[in-house]
Amino acid sequence: MEFDALSNRLIGCAIEVHRHLGPGLLESACLRCLSHELNLVGLKHETEKPLPLDYKGVSLDCGYRIDLLVEDELIVELKCVEKILPIHKAQLLTYMKLMGKHVGLLINFNEERLVDGLVRMVF
Repeated sequence: MEFDALSNRLIGCAIEVHRHLGPGLLESACLRCLSHELNLVGLKHETEKPLPLDYKGVSLDCGYRIDLLVEDELIVELKCVEKILPIHKAQLLTYMKLMGKHVGLLINFNEERLVDGLVRMVF
């Protein structure tokens, strides 16, 4: 599945969740609901996937987790913040680099209109 089609399906699921929940909930609640929605549409995904750091040839578990890995190609980082900051984008880019994935989505559920909280990134 190409990135645009996959990201568009994921965004559709996120919009569905946002339509039912609205802004103001915790990230963990949004993640659980989005995971359920992805199950309903048949998208394979992993939630809170561990992300070890390879440092000088040693794999270290430093507690990093990717919110969602969809179809083993799209990294999704969820936020419930007032505003997406540059550090949030840097975090997603770092996760993409460490996982060797080329595409990612940053989704801020704390927006009146979810489309205002979407950032697509290509590495």
